[in-house]
Amino acid sequence: MKYLIGSSFFVMIMILAIFFYPFDRFKQEEISFDDEQEGLSDQIIIRFSHVVAENTPKGLAAQKFAELADEKTDGLVKVEVIPNGTLYTDEQELDALMNNDVQMIAPSLSKMTKLAPEWGLFDLPFLFQKNEDITSVFSSEIGNSFLRLHEDENITGMALWSNGFKQMTSSESSLKKPEDFKGQRFRIMPSAMIEEQFERLGAEPIVMPFDQVYMSLEEEKFEGQENTISNIYSRRLYELQNYMTISNHGFLGYAVLMNKEFWDHLPEDVQSSLTDAMDETTTWMLEESMKMNKAQLGVIERESSIDIHYLTEEEQGKWLDNLQPVYQSFLQHVTEDFVKEFVEERVKDMEKQ
Repeated sequence: MKYLIGSSFFVMIMILAIFFYPFDRFKQEEISFDDEQEGLSDQIIIRFSHVVAENTPKGLAAQKFAELADEKTDGLVKVEVIPNGTLYTDEQELDALMNNDVQMIAPSLSKMTKLAPEWGLFDLPFLFQKNEDITSVFSSEIGNSFLRLHEDENITGMALWSNGFKQMTSSESSLKKPEDFKGQRFRIMPSAMIEEQFERLGAEPIVMPFDQVYMSLEEEKFEGQENTISNIYSRRLYELQNYMTISNHGFLGYAVLMNKEFWDHLPEDVQSSLTDAMDETTTWMLEESMKMNKAQLGVIERESSIDIHYLTEEEQGKWLDNLQPVYQSFLQHVTEDFVKEFVEERVKDMEKQ
């Protein structure tokens, strides 16, 4: 009985002690933040996903934009660049952007044909003769019209970038004449216009994500591919190919896109700063891609055993004769007048040559 009374008394004392104990002793000591740390809570994070290596023109341009965005917003905007398709693949990134799972991407213009056939304009063979022609169109009302094309799909166009002209490579034979393509398998980007070009050349086009190209060449899943010198160099594709033709038959461009809802919610001064950063990056990228492609072609010529052939004017004419019907095929699939008018003028110019 004494034991029970004693135990009850002890429990009562403990309850009273807990009740009157100052609860703030249990609270964690508050962490004090300096001004720089407090600012981080308001920082705007933009995730910029792309599928190429960091040392390519697109990879370097993405990093350049990140640096300029930080500089022009005094650190308010942080652009996190995620390269090599580590976050989203070629096939995933457009959907990820529209869902705001990522805020920025820079897909090739060929991949934009998934949203509208008009983007196939930039896949037409020998559309441009020199880099200045590309720059002129990108900075014109035609370029601006393309950037506005998908606002209803929650996409804001920021810029059009060029990685320069594409060249042909093969493990089977030198590609000088249209007949040289016959029976060979070529990796291509997803584009009806590119697919039709290779079919007209007698080759079998195979759509495949860029990050799978090197391994697939090793496994001999196809014989050839088309790409810019910078991509051929950065992924060491020349190590697995025996022949390269400097054809300049097409070019590789990118649409720099942002999630529209995300963009529309940014303060106007931030939008202005990011626009300035993008304009500066675009100018830098056009110059850098030309220098890089030229320098890396020199490295490939000096340090690899690949056979390099420069397409002659006569050979180019034969390629164009074979591929020109692609223009008429393209016109049958587009509805935008600004695209039709541009293509019709280009066809007239080609017929005069």
